[in-house]
Amino acid sequence: MAAFGVGDSPVMPTSIADDRAALPVLPADRRSAMPRHPSPFRQAVCGVDEAGRGPLAGPVVVAAVILPRDHRIDGIADSKVLSPAVRERLFEIIVREAMVSTVVVGAARIDAMNIRMATLWGMRRAIAALPQAPTVALIDGRDLPPGVVTKCRALVDGDARSTAIGAASIVAKVTRDRLMTRLALSCPGYGFERHKGYATAEHRAALAALGASIHHRRSFAPVRAALEAHASAEREAAA
Repeated sequence: MAAFGVGDSPVMPTSIADDRAALPVLPADRRSAMPRHPSPFRQAVCGVDEAGRGPLAGPVVVAAVILPRDHRIDGIADSKVLSPAVRERLFEIIVREAMVSTVVVGAARIDAMNIRMATLWGMRRAIAALPQAPTVALIDGRDLPPGVVTKCRALVDGDARSTAIGAASIVAKVTRDRLMTRLALSCPGYGFERHKGYATAEHRAALAALGASIHHRRSFAPVRAALEAHASAEREAAA
């Protein structure tokens, strides 16, 4: 059972608005109605995590997940320690059996707000997008998103300590990886499908050769340096 946020493109069924309009459209993965029988999510703990704070390009994706209390989803762990195949398998189970919302925070918002505040903005909206208000929200990291009515608790390394946060980390990671693979089709030459926007040698070389795309984070130093280098080269050519 999944209720998904709206973002730079509709990756999933939607219930709120954020920054997806600038990204390529992905097919919906799940469209599930709320059950008419008593909810298995009462006194619900929500896990919240993000994927993509560090890359030079692409969005941050935030996920909020309330796992069912009447049965266990085996294998959930920090998405970073799972193989892509295992993440994909668990993603399908989580979005089918849990309450899930996702929020996509685009590069323009990251540049306008800074990466920390933009991520917290996404966390607040992901919690609000859940079909059922959680009893408590467990947030991966040290910071709590402002303006959240729900009681929140920050957990450092929460994706390794909380199953709900681990589930959110899987949803956020798989959703973002799929978005970056689609971005590679609209922005060829950067290798987004391989490095997912992170500052690899391949990505830095592409930035130097091609300049920044509309999906690059101009507030990040390597992108800013590439923009300045291209502007300098254009001035020299025009002189």
